[in-house]
Amino acid sequence: MTSSFVYAATRTPFGRFGGALAEVRPDDLAAAALTGLLAKVPALDPAGIGDVVWGNANGAGEDNRNVGRMAVLLAGLPVSVPATTVNRLCGSSLDATIMASRTVESGDADVVLAGGVESMTRAPWVLPKPSRAFPAGNVTAVSTTLGWRLVNERMPAEWTVSLGECNEQLQERFAISRERQDAFAARSHRLADEAWAAGFYDDLVVPVPGVELARDESIRAGSTPETLAGLKPSFRPDGTITAGNASPLNDGASALVVGTEQAADRIGCAPLARIAGRGVAALEPQMFGFAPVEAADRALARAGITWADVAAVELNEAFAVQSLACVDAWKVDPEIVNAKGGAIAIGHPLGASGGRIVGTLAARLAETGDRWGVAAICIGVGQALAVVLENPEATR
Repeated sequence: MTSSFVYAATRTPFGRFGGALAEVRPDDLAAAALTGLLAKVPALDPAGIGDVVWGNANGAGEDNRNVGRMAVLLAGLPVSVPATTVNRLCGSSLDATIMASRTVESGDADVVLAGGVESMTRAPWVLPKPSRAFPAGNVTAVSTTLGWRLVNERMPAEWTVSLGECNEQLQERFAISRERQDAFAARSHRLADEAWAAGFYDDLVVPVPGVELARDESIRAGSTPETLAGLKPSFRPDGTITAGNASPLNDGASALVVGTEQAADRIGCAPLARIAGRGVAALEPQMFGFAPVEAADRALARAGITWADVAAVELNEAFAVQSLACVDAWKVDPEIVNAKGGAIAIGHPLGASGGRIVGTLAARLAETGDRWGVAAICIGVGQALAVVLENPEATR
């Protein structure tokens, strides 16, 4: 089997819930990411794209009709370019990237596009169909924005608590203080603001047509542990999780070019990173925030390296508490984790976040010249994914 490489990465700015991207349909957001991605590889003939694998977590509204294929058509790619949409909740676009890499490595295609999209603002309310005609009672509309909906009564109650309650339980298990969580969150905002100011994201982020949004909308540059300490707990009266130390609701899209080493001439550029290892893991649904620990360890083992070799980590910050629990378990230097800010500041549009962290990780390795990095993401209902990237131009 051949190796798979990331050749290009891009994403839209991530808008806040009800913010600048609220009027943009998710299929249009996805098309904007694809258009921006292909602009980075102008030598690539779109007709030669073997497949498009696209992540999306909700799929209940305007994104319901295989949004990957819709994005291909809206972006003006040839109608001969196929596409599929995958749903592994928060890990959807990382799953898409993994699927793209396997397609390339197996020889089924030389070039595959991967990515994902989510408009959490535009996620609709849904109604269950009645079991019989003309029901007399009222029916409740359920929001599809985030979390459990239309829960199967056979599910154990402890599995179906809110995402926030899950992480309050994680906090109790690992005794991670509110102070540590707030400090971690403030760091995320500070580093994201600094990275934007330094121009790190200029080549990674593409504008959305018709929208004046130059950078991620949820970043609060003035956040400090002290200001965050003043926020009230969101899930328990005496809890530690607040709106300030958890990722917000967001809209956005991300996209990647994945290909074989031999496809470099067709793509028109050298690869950014080799996909060297992949890992998937699962545990009790309420402990989902801790699942990246095992997923990353498996990815490292498959890459043939250890944490001692890793110079950069991109861990999606669903909550500060779960991020800290993972970093503590890995026993890595916290300074190598999310050095350009994380999802608490940048945002977490569910289906797009996996592609974001892969693109950011590849860019970080290119910037520093380091060889090895890990991208990992927790997933609701007790799962996680991780990939290991190798910088083919590593200088150290």
